[in-house]
Amino acid sequence: MQIIDILSLAFLLSNVNALYLSAEQHPITPPSSPLLPPSRKQSIPQPLIGFGTWNLNLSPENTTGAVAYAIEIGYRQIDCAAAYGNEVAVGQGIKEGLKRAGLKREDLWVTSKLWNDHHGSYENVEKGLNQTLQDLDLEYLDLYLIHWPIGFLSNGTKNPDHVQTYKSMISLPKSRVLNIGVSNFSPLQLKNVVSTGTMPHTHQMELHPYLQQSAWVATHKALGIKVTAYSPLGNTNPTYQSSPSPALSSSSSSWTSWISLFRPSSKPKAPPLLQNPILLDIAEQRNCTPAQVALKWNMGRGISVIPKSSHEEWIKENLHAEECELTHADLTKLRFVGRKWLSRFNNPGEEWGVTLFEGLDGV
Repeated sequence: MQIIDILSLAFLLSNVNALYLSAEQHPITPPSSPLLPPSRKQSIPQPLIGFGTWNLNLSPENTTGAVAYAIEIGYRQIDCAAAYGNEVAVGQGIKEGLKRAGLKREDLWVTSKLWNDHHGSYENVEKGLNQTLQDLDLEYLDLYLIHWPIGFLSNGTKNPDHVQTYKSMISLPKSRVLNIGVSNFSPLQLKNVVSTGTMPHTHQMELHPYLQQSAWVATHKALGIKVTAYSPLGNTNPTYQSSPSPALSSSSSSWTSWISLFRPSSKPKAPPLLQNPILLDIAEQRNCTPAQVALKWNMGRGISVIPKSSHEEWIKENLHAEECELTHADLTKLRFVGRKWLSRFNNPGEEWGVTLFEGLDGV
């Protein structure tokens, strides 16, 4: 967790909107390093490629096997969340993968996320952390994120005070949570947590060639906040191809049943990303796969990506995305993809009765 001095904080808060607007007109060239800068508390830096576990709809033993295989072949970042409903199996996969690879816990970066029903007080946030650590069978997390900037209390009422939740995250024992961050926040919501004086380590958000958010990414770079891309393969995720889920009740059990919470923000008009003719053409020219093109495009912007797959050949394919070399001409074509098929696929705001991603692209 990075503590920033009062003068720096005042400058950042007064300029966050200007940074966002300036970035739209003057994009910042991203670093080309394969690793994000390490936190001073980490044994390893956060890798640019990680293994995602959202919608890893497998039996527990197969989920465990997929995670273990990913670690065995070279993944050093595992992304989890309480809402995914599979942290027990993922934790077993972490243990098995470390054993196969001859690694220690400190050789792996593990991220998890606080779910909406554990927002607010320190006691509530700590309960969420304790359950995640118990399920994963880990002593600590490298990174703990607020999954969404909206919470639901045990009686079903909404608790939009994400700042109080963030302050509770700050107070978590440093021995159990090395870094904290946010996910799916709007510019105003990010400004609110920055105003606490503790800068989030990472902001995880939906990013892919159909939702490039270049100005928003550049704003984070200017603020010194790292960015992780979920759904980096866009509407390849089967969740985004399903029909809208039925209306949800506000009971605690409904909110913790993750599988029905995510749906398309609208019917996707864009073709499946990995079947997009422009990506197919670039992939053929660079002797890569369309998935590798999409992943390397984000990695080239200095963004960590966490693709998910249950197939060993695709898990391996994604890991080697860094080897795909894209030219300036390729990047120009990919910018066109973002303009023509701008699409945000994960927006449960309407179903939850809240406004999400205010002021951002694709809403």
